[in-house]
Amino acid sequence: QVQLVESGGGLVQAGGSLRLSCAASGSIFSILAMGWYRQAPGKQRELVASITRDGSTNYADSVKGRFTISRDNAKNTVYLQMNSLKPEDTAVYYCNAGVIRFDGRGPSLYWGQGTQVTVSS
Repeated sequence: QVQLVESGGGLVQAGGSLRLSCAASGSIFSILAMGWYRQAPGKQRELVASITRDGSTNYADSVKGRFTISRDNAKNTVYLQMNSLKPEDTAVYYCNAGVIRFDGRGPSLYWGQGTQVTVSS
């Protein structure tokens, strides 16, 4: 069993910063790519940022220069540092990870429960 738990969401004013964390636990042999997605009301879920095990990153154009994704492989944790937040960043943010389990199954995608980020104007 593998679980991903996000934390760090909340309410901030436009221009502020927030740091999200996502910790994976369970029967994990290794984690490949990890990423952050978000979904705003009435919109489809979209990729915000992703990071490979060796640290290669990818960002949505809308967040480049403002958000930074990073990971700590020893802790099975991925982070999303969000700066210069805008009201349009308001969404539920979801962590995901490609996991190879100890039983050799995988890679399989796992998702966290989501954390709400609200940016007021």
